[in-house]
Amino acid sequence: MSEKVDTLVTHAHLFTLQGDGVGYIPDGAVAIQGTRISAVGSTTDLMTRFQPKEMIDASGFAVLPGLIDAHMHTSWAVVRGVAQDVSNWMQAALAPYARHVTPSAALAGTRLNILEALKAGTTTLGDFSKPYPGWAEAFEGAGVRARLTPTINALQTGGMAGLKIGELYPLDPDVGQQAIDTALAFTQEWHGAADGRITTMLGPQGPDMISRDQLLQVKRLADKENLMIHMHVAQGDREINQMLKRFEQRTPEYLKELGYLDDQLLAVHLTEATDEEAALIARSGARMALCSGSIGIIDGIVPPAYAFREAGGLVALGSDQAAGNNCNNIFNEMKLTALFNKIKARDPEVMPAWEVLRMATIEGARAIGLGDQIGSLEAGKQADLILVDLSAPNLTPVLDAPIRTIVPNLVYGGSGHEVKTVLVAGRVLMREGEVLSMHESNICAEAQSEAEKVAQRVAADPIHNNMALLTAMKKGQM
Repeated sequence: MSEKVDTLVTHAHLFTLQGDGVGYIPDGAVAIQGTRISAVGSTTDLMTRFQPKEMIDASGFAVLPGLIDAHMHTSWAVVRGVAQDVSNWMQAALAPYARHVTPSAALAGTRLNILEALKAGTTTLGDFSKPYPGWAEAFEGAGVRARLTPTINALQTGGMAGLKIGELYPLDPDVGQQAIDTALAFTQEWHGAADGRITTMLGPQGPDMISRDQLLQVKRLADKENLMIHMHVAQGDREINQMLKRFEQRTPEYLKELGYLDDQLLAVHLTEATDEEAALIARSGARMALCSGSIGIIDGIVPPAYAFREAGGLVALGSDQAAGNNCNNIFNEMKLTALFNKIKARDPEVMPAWEVLRMATIEGARAIGLGDQIGSLEAGKQADLILVDLSAPNLTPVLDAPIRTIVPNLVYGGSGHEVKTVLVAGRVLMREGEVLSMHESNICAEAQSEAEKVAQRVAADPIHNNMALLTAMKKGQM
């Protein structure tokens, strides 16, 4: 007798990401019951074994695990495009806007970013933000999976706005303690919420933005609460300059001394880490979040992900922030990661397509501590999967022999717009390109309105006169 299941996806070019490769099954199928995968295999086998309530015919589609964006700042989507093509992007471009982003503007940005990411096949979003009303609820309501990190820093009100480049920014221990308390309360409320779709980490913004004692306090809390730590590490020359002035050590050495280098740490960027420092961090068991597009735009640097992987470390992909990266799309990050590392190494064999696809799925899942739940299509795991239309002109033709072209074309030719159907925890969130869990036009209109209000507040603030991009504006270059 056939076993009853909720959903059966059939006739797919199925990429399970099991094993060490991409786990390809021609004419593959996935059976889903409730929130989890019951079985994967050939269409013939699963159609014999299961009787579904709903059948999804994936003929002509690639079916993949949902993509994982390990590091995002979703609220910045409300000021997309204000901070690129400049040096000292944080202080010279983003900071004047940051001080004028209200909670309502931040929420509009988050909703926009969730929508954008979902439409491009991202099912797990690793957001990093100071908590504001509605933040976690936005992810819960959209039906996506989220790994939320409330920001912890000791920066005084106003952050870095108004500080001279290279100036040692003042830290306030009371501000730091309040941020720690707020983060702890948030994690206790939301870790494991929405039937496990919402989980949390603790997030010192950077080792340069909090005192030594409070950084150690966060480590103790993470141990006690069994949480990972999500932190920017060696994030550009600005951080290294601050670390040398404040602690007389570069970041990796400092973190090693503090006992921070272990598998509890998700180290973001490593922009200024040397290959040797990257290998040190990787060998400790710490994981890396690589944001190729963002760091390429704001720093002009290719982080040492290749050295990190060569040392045995796990690397996840992230899109960072739309203020300076301009998009939150893991298809974009896969392509840029492959290209940038080939160019840096002057070696076309570095970071092949299948490898960066693994970073966006199973290796990314392991890096953020969810590898037992998501990242591959296999029985018992959460039913997070996407259907990608291979009939799109940029993904056509589809060849299976002598060389199978699907994975290279997805990575080097895909834009994310070819994603047509998305399931998270067995629930269809997007079907044939239409998002079912969010109202797209309302979200875009709200983001536009809030962005205009932020821009008006920035224009009225004299600090905007120091923004680097004003020169390009005056020359008619923007």
